[in-house]
Amino acid sequence: MRRVHPLLHAALVRRGGVFTTADAVAAGYTRHGIAAQLRSGRWHAVRYGVCTTQEIWHAYVSTGQEHGLEAAAVLARLGRDSAVVSHDAAARLHDLVVPAGSSPTVTLTDPERFRVGRGYRVLAAGLPGTDTTTVGGLPATSLNRTLLDVGRDWGVTDAVVALDDALADGRTTPDELAAGVLGQRHWVGIGEAAAAVRLARVGAHSPLETLTRLAFGASGLPEPVLQAAVLRDGRLVAVLDMHWPGTPAFGEVDGRVKWTDPWRGRSPADVGWEEKRRHDVLVDLGLAGTRVAQGDLATGMPAKAARVRSLLAQPLVLPPGVVIVPWRDGLRRVPRATPWTPPVIGGSQDRTA
Repeated sequence: MRRVHPLLHAALVRRGGVFTTADAVAAGYTRHGIAAQLRSGRWHAVRYGVCTTQEIWHAYVSTGQEHGLEAAAVLARLGRDSAVVSHDAAARLHDLVVPAGSSPTVTLTDPERFRVGRGYRVLAAGLPGTDTTTVGGLPATSLNRTLLDVGRDWGVTDAVVALDDALADGRTTPDELAAGVLGQRHWVGIGEAAAAVRLARVGAHSPLETLTRLAFGASGLPEPVLQAAVLRDGRLVAVLDMHWPGTPAFGEVDGRVKWTDPWRGRSPADVGWEEKRRHDVLVDLGLAGTRVAQGDLATGMPAKAARVRSLLAQPLVLPPGVVIVPWRDGLRRVPRATPWTPPVIGGSQDRTA
């Protein structure tokens, strides 16, 4: 990264990758000098009066993470120590699963004032100390507060998807979320957030798994055990996305990415063969199930639910030495979420424009 003036370097570090025109003036840049930097492309205006370097901007745009710089720019522009990033904007910083079409507006919460401006809004609401944190150096609502805030704004299904994802990473617990609901019991919209918390479970490792679980529940099926390990003589045979205890019924949820972008250096053919062999082993052990893909959610779930319902009436007879138990308490082996991090700021130089 091109070296910058020491004062601008300090501002970039302090403000999460942005600096104000006042910072530039303090570093010795004139109004014309600032305009020249912007015209040359060395600087990029994030919003009026707030800039970053072109290298930083491109680094974040290329990975779809410019939302952090947008939030940093709003904080720098407003200059209020009491305001923190919240709601959808905080959800992006925390790397929650955000629904398609979510508003790009930067939302802040401030216990002292309400304000709306171009591309941002400031909501007036209480901020107990336990409800705030920093993400990449930016002040923001805590993970649990953010989950409840968006739970009051989003639809219940979208909120459950985000809750399940955070639970699967072990970033929160059902008890912590329930306590948060009680703390907001008089807030507008808390009923929707409470409904989402009641529906959330540990063990859904993708949005498609959450949506499938909810669809099966809406069909009247009993709740399955999520992430159920099939062990034979203590050795792992398979981990099922869903299993209905005491029956041979299991459910598997697959997206196309398993075949279009295989991991561990496998080819799509390798994946297909391994899946077939795995399924054959499960059938040989006396299990039977159904596989759900994204397209099934629209029209195929009644048939999938009927298949599972027919299996629930059958007894489970496993060979000696074979057991089915919850696996890793439903948690992912490797967490999915990567919260926003501030840009790596290069060194400074003792020059002005």
